[in-house]
Amino acid sequence: MGKVDRRRQPVQARARETVDVILEAAAQVFDREGLRATTNRVAERAGVSIGSLYQYFPDKQAVLHALAERHIRETDARLRVLFARLRAECPPFEQTTREVLELVVEAHRGRPGLHRLMHRLAPRSVTELDAIDEFEDRVAAEIAFHLRRCERGGDDTERLARTVVHAVDAHLHRVMVRDEMSVDTLRELVERLIAEP
Repeated sequence: MGKVDRRRQPVQARARETVDVILEAAAQVFDREGLRATTNRVAERAGVSIGSLYQYFPDKQAVLHALAERHIRETDARLRVLFARLRAECPPFEQTTREVLELVVEAHRGRPGLHRLMHRLAPRSVTELDAIDEFEDRVAAEIAFHLRRCERGGDDTERLARTVVHAVDAHLHRVMVRDEMSVDTLRELVERLIAEP
């Protein structure tokens, strides 16, 4: 997809606050209304004029894109903290898995309709796709580290870790957005994937 046109970048504190209010309103509207959501509905929910919204976002795709970007950035920050602690504490693999899955489920539990849209429709440039690849590679590397540390997963822990990351991602964004978000269901999926032959 092409480059996303972001109008103004919020520099001053009040401008950043306006963008935050718009994004929070957009998250609510997209979750409820899906693709029927309009920039007018988002502006109305945010309590700003449509002109104010258009100062920062030229269309609803740009708003959706910004929401996806924020979601990845916030989830990445939380995972970095968790992975640092898990490396320091070295808990058993089952506990490691549960803590990681609890975090990612918590990050996706609210607003399933929004997550489904972000995953499928948010436009991304090549640079942003590279950033997502780096994020996924970093998570897979951490999972591979814990597989090796706990002597789980056989000889090719890197490949297995990537498989786990993408399987969990698919469940979070394609399966569980239609059902209940469940840590136990994901834990069972991971256990099946890493089971010794």
